Amino acid sequence: MASIATSASYSGSLPRRKFDVVIVGAGGSGMRASLQLAQAGLNVAVLTKVFPTRSHTVAAQGGIGASLGNMSEDNWHYHFYDTIKGSDWLGDQDAIEFMCREATKVVYELEHFGMPFDRNPDGTIYQRPFGGHTANYGEKPVQRACAAADRTGHAMLHTLYQRNVASRTQFFVEWMALDLIRDAEGDVVGVTALEMETGDVYILEAKAVLLATGGAGRIFAASTNAFINTGDGLGMAARSGIPLQDMEFWQFHPTGVAGAGVLLTEGCRGEGAILRNDKGERFMERYAPTLKDLAPRDFVSRCMDQEIKEGRGCGPNKDYVVLDMTHLGGETILKRLPSVYEIGHNFANVDITKEPIPVVPTIHYQMGGIPTGISGQVVVPKGDDYKSVVNGLYAVGECSCVSVHGANRLGTNSLLDLLVFGKSAGNHIIEALRSSPKSHKDLPKDAADLSLARLAKLDGSSTGEYAQDVANDIRSAMQQHAGVFRTQKTMDEGTVKINAIRERVKNITLKDKSKVFNTARIEALEVENLMEVAQATMTSAAARKECRGAHTVKDYERGADDAEFPLGRNDKEWLKHTLWDSATNSLSYKPVNLKPLTVDSVPPKVRTF
Repeated sequence: MASIATSASYSGSLPRRKFDVVIVGAGGSGMRASLQLAQAGLNVAVLTKVFPTRSHTVAAQGGIGASLGNMSEDNWHYHFYDTIKGSDWLGDQDAIEFMCREATKVVYELEHFGMPFDRNPDGTIYQRPFGGHTANYGEKPVQRACAAADRTGHAMLHTLYQRNVASRTQFFVEWMALDLIRDAEGDVVGVTALEMETGDVYILEAKAVLLATGGAGRIFAASTNAFINTGDGLGMAARSGIPLQDMEFWQFHPTGVAGAGVLLTEGCRGEGAILRNDKGERFMERYAPTLKDLAPRDFVSRCMDQEIKEGRGCGPNKDYVVLDMTHLGGETILKRLPSVYEIGHNFANVDITKEPIPVVPTIHYQMGGIPTGISGQVVVPKGDDYKSVVNGLYAVGECSCVSVHGANRLGTNSLLDLLVFGKSAGNHIIEALRSSPKSHKDLPKDAADLSLARLAKLDGSSTGEYAQDVANDIRSAMQQHAGVFRTQKTMDEGTVKINAIRERVKNITLKDKSKVFNTARIEALEVENLMEVAQATMTSAAARKECRGAHTVKDYERGADDAEFPLGRNDKEWLKHTLWDSATNSLSYKPVNLKPLTVDSVPPKVRTF
């Protein structure tokens, strides 16, 4: 079969399609934005590597954080405080206020869309406690997670998909976006994309492009993330000269099934499950006397790791702890945690109504991403202006960094992030296209050159490495050098390893050169995206010489009572966002916004629970 880029003239004759907006990714944030746009009558194309309801949002279990106050007294001020404290003060307080204030609106909106939330006897939405969410500024745990059993993401994604179908959103299913197209002024005017079924490359022109490609947890060997989570939007942004922000911060979810990596929702602990060591001891009482098992995720993961390191792990190798739900009773488990019951049987051969289930901290979520503002517009530094807008480009969801999550995300704030900023970006695009109606900008002459060169290189290769061998080496290096506990030495070694693997990515070969549904070609393209994310993570982590949130470095650990650096956090030098540039593999920094929109700032203090 002919190669995709057999001649230079092919680039001029690539098929082109025009839309008002192209959205890359059909998860929660992509479909919340597309719904807003389609309902406003705009011509929207949504590209997705998998069928929309197979997007990774479907795997979210626990709930959506919103201070409805259905089960106990709550308000957005408490949620705002918890999110800032959870972020270890690296979250931007204007964005956090915006998200927490909008939370109740977007949840009631979903309810009106038909989302099947669990109900209380009085008909209100059922809410459960969740890690790090408290009443009265840290006093006691609060019920804030709006849940649909333990399948909240599943219910949300199907609800949004059905609304989009009703609004005539156009889905391009099993298409992979390759690269952003930027003109001489730096504006984004479209994307190049590969139709998997035929292997054909298209140019999709747009007045606005919105990246909603989700996380990149597949840069780690043990991950709760789906195989599609390869950081495609991050790779596209990095290759087009846009820096990636705060990529050193990756969340380990405390309860991945040991040996399988499958997620057990924090909703288990919200419903009353208890983490125990080999002595059967509820060890979290020692580390977090107030919140116990419901402390934030980075904290619980480190405590579990500590128990295992100090020889109190369970099993023949003492390499995991257990999550005990037996006291909840079979009826509660089957009503509130039906998926967890099935996961226990399928992945651990355990009946959770009768025995505890083995768990270990597992990579779950990236706090960093493409830097954006509250409107979803991508912002880059230009001189002293840290918020210079990239015209025509938006990013929402896990691939973006607003930053509401800072150095550590609170459970349930991810689904909230998708809804709030997906809607916000949709509204901003509608307003921008209405206030100054414009035709599509001209495509640059080299619009598809980068994408075609990448494909031609694969198709022209006769020797080299298999994509998955390189990907597996990326994963094992990241797992080894950027884990729950880091040391300066392991991070420095990891940086050298990852930089060396980058050279190998250039020599990936494709044995099968066919065009029709060639998954090997897709995987080779994905490895290039994984590489950008891995290098951003490793370089940013090795440079941050402190402990903050999910980034805990043994060399800089201090006690909570340390006068200068409590718990190793150095606000004098490191209360700032990292920006990583791909072309030069270099870092720059920008300040954290400690000024909320309407309320008083929450100043940094010691983070204990």
